[in-house]
Amino acid sequence: MAMQHFFYSTYSINYQKISSISVKKKQSFLRCASSDTAPTRQEVSLSVGTYLIPHPNKVEKGGEDAFFVSSNNGEVIAVADGVSGWAEKNVDPALFSRELVSNISSLARNAEVNYDPRILIKGAHAATSAIGSATVIVSILENGILKIASVGDCGLRIIRKGQMIFSTFPLEHYFDCPYQLSSEAVTQSYLDAIVSTLDLQIGDTIIMGSDGLFDNVFDQEIVSVVTTNDDVSNAAKALADLAHNHSVDTKFDSPYSLEARARGFDVPWWKKFFGMKLTGGKLDDITVIVGKVKNL
Repeated sequence: MAMQHFFYSTYSINYQKISSISVKKKQSFLRCASSDTAPTRQEVSLSVGTYLIPHPNKVEKGGEDAFFVSSNNGEVIAVADGVSGWAEKNVDPALFSRELVSNISSLARNAEVNYDPRILIKGAHAATSAIGSATVIVSILENGILKIASVGDCGLRIIRKGQMIFSTFPLEHYFDCPYQLSSEAVTQSYLDAIVSTLDLQIGDTIIMGSDGLFDNVFDQEIVSVVTTNDDVSNAAKALADLAHNHSVDTKFDSPYSLEARARGFDVPWWKKFFGMKLTGGKLDDITVIVGKVKNL
């Protein structure tokens, strides 16, 4: 099947919504039958909705996240987050993440990838010539099996029957310094990726995003939003809007502020004396991708 894809480089766009898509997949399953009946395959579809809200100070250039959603024999989704620290060296952090995701898009149907997200990351990183670095997560859905590889703090969640059954966790050197693919000679690589494989079921919901989502929205909030929004595009927008609202709320005790305090970052002692503590969301680019496995 020819590849159909959406590639979004986060350039010259403010609040971005891409309509949901449906792609046909095959999923193996066993049913009660006589011993001479071979297992059959059930046609299923994957519906995907996406939404991105750039950092308030980066709206004009569209932020520094990039993402990709593809359709072929193995479903490929990727999110990359350009590391903002490169701006201090007069390097646009968006250039690396955009090129990395563009290379993922180009290599997604390469036979050498063989439905392995780590190999896809390896090839895309090697082909990226831009200066900079980025965190990245890639998932490939093949015959109802989801394969995930992640370097850094982009994340993925899976919800089944109203319960979160799977969550990636960030890889970092220290607080707020995640593992990242880089143009530098010394860098993390595909070998540092955390790899997971899961069997999906019809009705499962996949949520992928940059840390702008997961730093600002708790897992129980994600479950609540997804279970109350059947439409994947609406769910993606609702999650992005919630993350944005939390990110600008200085009184919200966010996942980011909770983690910061746990790592020893807090208000000065004299503010603690008055019962104050570090709170607030984290201003950031927010990329959200929601996919739902459905019957055809």
